[in-house]
Amino acid sequence: MTASPILDAYRLETEPKWHQTDDEIAMFSAAYGARLPVMLKGPTGCGKTRFVEHMAWRLKRPLVTVSCHEDMTASDLVGRYLLGPEGTHWQDGPLTLAVRHGAICYLDEIVEARQDTTVIIHALTDDRRILPLEKKGELIRAHPDFQLVISYNPGYQSVLKDLKESTKQRFCALDFDYPAAQVEAEIVASEAAIAQASAETLVRIAQKSRNLRGQGLSEGSSTRMLIHAGRLMAGGLSVGEACKLAMITPMTDDPEIRAALSAAVDACV
Repeated sequence: MTASPILDAYRLETEPKWHQTDDEIAMFSAAYGARLPVMLKGPTGCGKTRFVEHMAWRLKRPLVTVSCHEDMTASDLVGRYLLGPEGTHWQDGPLTLAVRHGAICYLDEIVEARQDTTVIIHALTDDRRILPLEKKGELIRAHPDFQLVISYNPGYQSVLKDLKESTKQRFCALDFDYPAAQVEAEIVASEAAIAQASAETLVRIAQKSRNLRGQGLSEGSSTRMLIHAGRLMAGGLSVGEACKLAMITPMTDDPEIRAALSAAVDACV
C-alpha cells in the first residue's frame, strides 16, 4: 500500500541535509522496516528534528510533525467535531491523519505534553497498532506504512515533566548529542554559508558555554544557535555581535553568566 494523496503536502521534496555521526541511519531504517516506534533522546537543538526529516525523505514517507506543549489535549492530536455551514462534521487531527493514511508522525518534545494526552499513543506502540476515536466511536487500524516517532530531552526531566516508564518501554531509542567539534564546524559552515574557520570559532565558543551546564545554565549553546549566529555573521555582524544576539541573550538573563559567556567569546575570537 502507498500513502494517500491526502498527505502529499507532508512529503519532503528536497533532501534535508544530515551529517551522519554513527549508525543512526541504519538503526532508524531497521526500526522503520519493523514498524517499531522510535524515541530520539538528546538536548535541544542537537538535530533530532532534522534527522527525522532526513529519514522521512530517505524512506520516501510523508512526515506529520506535532510540536507538543502543556496545553495540548487529546483532541488536538486525534481530532474533533467542528461546526460548519451544513452542521457538525468530524476533522481528523494530525496523529489520526498519519495513522489513517500511512505517514511518519513525529511528536516533538513529547515530555511537554500532559501525561493524560500521551496515554492515547499506547495502543499504537504495541502489536495492536490501533487508535481509538472515542468521541467518534471509531477504531482505526494503523496503515501498514505508519510509524510513530517521539523526541525527548532527558535534561529537562523532573518529577512533573518526565515520561512514564510505561511509555518509554514501548519505544526503541536513539541517543543524540552535539556532534564532535570538527563535524559540528562542518555543519555550521554548510548551513550558515560561512568560512570553516569562522564556524570553528563558533564551535569553540559553544564548547565553553556547554562547560557551564549545571553552573547556572541548564544547557549550553546548541548547534541550532551556532547556525543562527553564523547566518548573522554572513549578514555582516561581528562574531561578538552575532553571539550576543543568537546565543548569549536567548540563553540567560543572569548578568554574571552573560558576562562569563561574553568573556568566552572574547577568548575565542
